[in-house]
Formats: sequence, structure tokens, C-alpha cells
Amino acid sequence: MANSEGFLTDGQREMLKIASQNAEVMSSLSLPKSPCQNSSVLSEHPCVKVPGAGQSAAAGGTAVRHVRRSHSGKFIRVKKDGAGGKGTWGKLIDTDGVSCIDRKDPNYDSGEEPYELVGSNVSDPLDEYKKALVSIIEEYFSTGDVDIAASDLRELGSSQFHPYIIKRLVSMALDRHDKEKEMASVLLSALYANVISVSQISQGFLILLESADDLAVDILDTVDVLALFIARAVVDEILPPAFITKVRKILPEASKGLEVLQTAEKSYLSAPHHAELIERRWGGSTHLTVDEVKRKIADLLREYVESGDTSEACRCIRQLGVSFFHHEVVKRALVLAMEIQTAESLILKLLKEAADEGLISSSQMVKGITRLAESLDDLALDIPSAKNFFETLLPQAISDGWLDASYLISSDKDGKQQLDKVDENLRHYKEEVVTIIHEYFLSDDIPELIRSLEDLGMSKYNPIFLKKLITLAMDRKNREKEMASVLLSVLHIEIFSTEDIVNGFVLLLESAEDTALDILDASNELAFFLARAVIDDVLAPLNLEEITSRLPSNSSGCETVCMARSLIAARHAGERILRCWGGGTGWAVEDAKDKIQKLLEEYESSGVVNEACQCIRDLDMPFFNHEVVKRALVMAMEKKNDRMLDLLQACYSEGLITINQMTKGFGRIKDGLEDLALDIPNAKDKFKCYVEHARKQGWLLPSFG
Repeated sequence: MANSEGFLTDGQREMLKIASQNAEVMSSLSLPKSPCQNSSVLSEHPCVKVPGAGQSAAAGGTAVRHVRRSHSGKFIRVKKDGAGGKGTWGKLIDTDGVSCIDRKDPNYDSGEEPYELVGSNVSDPLDEYKKALVSIIEEYFSTGDVDIAASDLRELGSSQFHPYIIKRLVSMALDRHDKEKEMASVLLSALYANVISVSQISQGFLILLESADDLAVDILDTVDVLALFIARAVVDEILPPAFITKVRKILPEASKGLEVLQTAEKSYLSAPHHAELIERRWGGSTHLTVDEVKRKIADLLREYVESGDTSEACRCIRQLGVSFFHHEVVKRALVLAMEIQTAESLILKLLKEAADEGLISSSQMVKGITRLAESLDDLALDIPSAKNFFETLLPQAISDGWLDASYLISSDKDGKQQLDKVDENLRHYKEEVVTIIHEYFLSDDIPELIRSLEDLGMSKYNPIFLKKLITLAMDRKNREKEMASVLLSVLHIEIFSTEDIVNGFVLLLESAEDTALDILDASNELAFFLARAVIDDVLAPLNLEEITSRLPSNSSGCETVCMARSLIAARHAGERILRCWGGGTGWAVEDAKDKIQKLLEEYESSGVVNEACQCIRDLDMPFFNHEVVKRALVMAMEKKNDRMLDLLQACYSEGLITINQMTKGFGRIKDGLEDLALDIPNAKDKFKCYVEHARKQGWLLPSFG
């Protein structure tokens, strides 16, 4: 019992000591084993309990801390891993100093060096694809070669990234001139279905619309230009009209993309004659006529001869954007060198520079030289030294490196390479006509195509040309199909016989099953081409029976001919078939005749030659100019006024009406002279006078009888 002074008696101290020892033993038995609770060391390292405030010393459940007793009798807390603290030996093989690795130490081990993490950039395939894409588009904008651009994009692979072609192409064109915008639209049409699938086209334009807000930060008229791109894609039939309705639901309100769609729909696609307006909005090099290109080439060459600035001349050639027509640059440059002897060194320097830069390809060089060689006889009449110049030109051009040495082999007069000549000629013809047809689809220049075919001089292969033309058109849009039908009508008038047309369709229908493997609706397309040929008077209905008789019975070709007959027999068939691909690329024949009559009557009353020539040029039907010649001669007979001959002279001098069209116009008068004599008694005498005048002026071919 405690005394009154508050101190414990000796007996109480002894009882407290025994209780404390018992508590320690009990706690060591109840708690999990730990190193400090081992019975062998318990006596050396007693556990100290810290009673809480207001509790007796015997109370249990208090925290237990393990301590180590030093030699001085002090309690020292044990450090982690038994390294000890002050007054202890420390951890095994522990050193007081900072350990450092010495690479000069004989016992140095590189494995003891601390690891260093080196950061490296992980290449993103999309980033690599975008970089390659930019270089291809830049090259296309400089060369304008659609085929090469499409081939390069196809070789890139990674079809899952194709939607980014649309975004990158259009966004790069946004900040450039109208020429590049037009080129971008043309390339998109060429890539459609050939390189980029239909769904990827839509996905690409969606990505473009989603990024319209970012593009508008740098380009102020982004909304208007993107709207025009969308409208052009709809007109070119690479985007369905339903695209605008579907995407409008996806884009957030108040976004630039939604504004683009609204502008495209209200400002462009809803306007009257919107297709024509949209296609001509940017103009661009794709709409230059052949005459305009030739004029530009002649101007830049003469300017180069005066200035001698080769780099400026190359820039002008590149700016024309007609890489497929560079053979004309070669030919005209060499003719100019023949005409102006002092300009020879400059011209050869320009051609070498253009070849070294890759501006004019080797194939275009060869083609230009070939065209020059073919016209040497005519040139020699005006330039006596033309042949000598050409003979000295070839070895110099080959040694300078701008003409391929294979040209001499191909032009070998001894004909050493005659093995398999027929097959080689046919293969060469097919390659050439594919190029000619592609150029026609780009330029829409029928006279140039006819001239190219005449230059080939292989009329026996005309049916093969027809097959190639329609096969290539079927795999394209309605515009090219319409152009192919219009071309057939002109070729039938100019150089193709009815037999050529029949044989060509027979070749097409014989391979209809193979064509259907690549073009799903080939049978329907061929039926429309056949029906259109009948409506355009290219084929007579009896020709369809002839075609059927030459095909195997029950073949898909026979079924196609039957389908064509059904189309022709339908009500209002003529109007429907004429509009099956969206209508003509030019005036209807009757409309053209009416316009020709009106412009001649206006000229007869006013006498303004320049205005009449401009009206003929605006018709844009050079293959139909023989009608101008015919009607002008008839009007001259009726009015007894020779003013019309002045107009024909002006047209011939300007190159507006070619000698072929002149001869054809006179030929049509000659064929109908008996009927004309019924209304105009002196028609025969008048015509004889006109023929003599035309011969003096050089309007007629020598073959005209």
C-alpha cells in the first residue's frame, strides 16, 4: 500500500517488477515472432514499454520498440538492415566515404556503371506518309503531270492513310493561285476510284471540314474556297450530293465546316447553270485550248531569243502546265533555230537545260524530234538548209545528253530491227493511243487528237483505237463517256469508215465478259455506247444485225446488242440517249448550224471580219468548220457577193479553219452541186471560179479534184 507521502514501499516495487516481467513474457508470446523477440536475446535486449497518461504500469496493449544497448549502457534505435548507428560497427563492407567507380582501376567492371536511359523518338507512320505526300503534291503543282502524281501516290501504299491525300492536297492549294486550285480538282477526279476509294474520298473531305477552323486562322477566304472545292467535287461526281446532308448532322454548330457546307449548297450548287460556272470558276491551265498553248509557246521562245534568259524561259514552260504537250516546245524551238541561225546556240542551250532539269522528258524530246523529221520536206520549201541542220543536230543532241541515242535506232532507214515487226507496231500503237486518249480527256481537243492519229499513220488499227477509247471511258466519269461519244461522231466524219466502227464494236463485245470483271456495269455502258452511235448516225440500225452475226450466239455481247435495240426502240429514245451522260460537250448539230447561219448573215450585213472570226472561235467546234465553208460559199452564190471569200481568207490566214476543213467544205459543195443548180442557175460556174481562187490562195489540198 502506498504511504501517505505518495512513494512506493519496497514490497510494492518488488510486486511491480514481477508484474512487468510477466507482462513482457505474455506480450512476446502473443505477438508474431520478430528478431528482437527471440528468447535467446530477450535477456540482452529488453523491451521498454511506455505507459500512457493516466494508466498504471501494468496496463497492457502499449507500443513496443526494439532497442540495442551500447557499451555505455545507452539505448540506441536499430537502423534499417542492421547497419547500426553511433557507436556501432556499421553494416558489413560499409565504408565511410562516398564510393565512386574508377575506370582506370584494374578491377574496373563496366557492369557496375549506373544505367542511363536514352530517349529516342518513335517514328509515326502517318507523319512519314504526310512528309512523302507533301513532296509528291509539290512536284505535281510544278509539273502538272496527273499520271505521274497518281502513280507516285499509288506506290506510297498505306491505303489506310488515303483520306489524308484529300486534306493535304486541298489545304496546300488553298493558299495558292487559281491554277493550283484547278489542278487539285483535276487530280482528285483522276484519283477517284483508281487510287482512292469512294468511302475514303468522303472521309477525306470530312477531315478537311473538321479542320476548317484551324485553316481559317491563316487563310481568310477558307470558307468560300473550301465551299467551292466541295461543290466542284459534287459536280465532278466524286462526292454524292447526299454527303452535304449527312455531314451537316455530324459537324458542331457554329463551326467553320458547317458554314462551308451552307455556302457550297446555297451559293454554288443552287445557282442556275451551276455546273458550268463551277467548272470554269478557276479557269486554269486545263482549260487552255491547243491554239492558245501554241501561241504561248511561240511567244515565250521569241522572247527567250531576244533576252537569252534560260532560267526565265524554263519557268515560263513550267508555268504553262502542259507537260504532255512539251513536244510542241521542242519542235517549235528547233524550227526557230532553223529560221534564225544566230539563235541556234541559244535554242540548243535551252533544250539541254530543260532536259537536265527534267522539265522536258526524254519521251517528249523524242516525240518533238520525230515531228520535226516528219515535216522536214515541207520545211525545206521555206528553209533550204533545214535538212542539213537536222542531220548535224542529231549527233550533237545525243552527245549533249538531251536526246536518247535510241532515237537513231528507231529511225534506222535500213530497217535492221524487223523481227516481229507487226507485233511491235501493234504494241507501239496501243501505247501511243492510250497516251493520246488520256491527253484528249484532259484537253478536250479533238483536232489535236485527229492530228496525232494521222501522225501515227496506222489507219488499219482504227478498230483498236475505238476499243481503247470506249474501254478507258467506261472506267471514268460521265464527262469522259460523253466526250468519247462526241469523238466517235467526229472520227466517223473525218477519218474512220463505218467498217472501222463496226469492227471496233465487235472487238469490244467479244471481250465484254473480261471487261465486266473490272467494270461491273460494262454491259449496260456498252449498250448505251451502241445506242448512242446509232442516234448520232455513226452506225445504221442494220449495222447492229451485222455485229450480232459476228458474235457467238447466246454470248454476253449478243445480250448487249439486244439491250441497245431496246434502248433505241423506247419512246423518246433519241432525247434520252443523247442525255444519258449529262449532255453534250458542245453545241447540238442543229444549234451549231443555226449559229453559223446567223453569224454569216451578220457578217454579210456588217462586213466586220474580226467579229465574225471571234464568233467562229466562240463556237469551239473546229471539227465542224467545214460547215462554215459550205454555208459561206452558198451565201456568196446566192447574194452574188464575194465578201464571204474575204472571211474565208482571214480564217485560213489565222489558222482558224484548217486546209482539211476547207477542202472538206468545198467537197460538200461539189457533192451537192446538182441540187444547188436548181435554185442558183449559175452555181456550177460560180463554184469553178471559187475553186480556182482557193487553189491560188492555197486553201485546198492538192488531192482535191
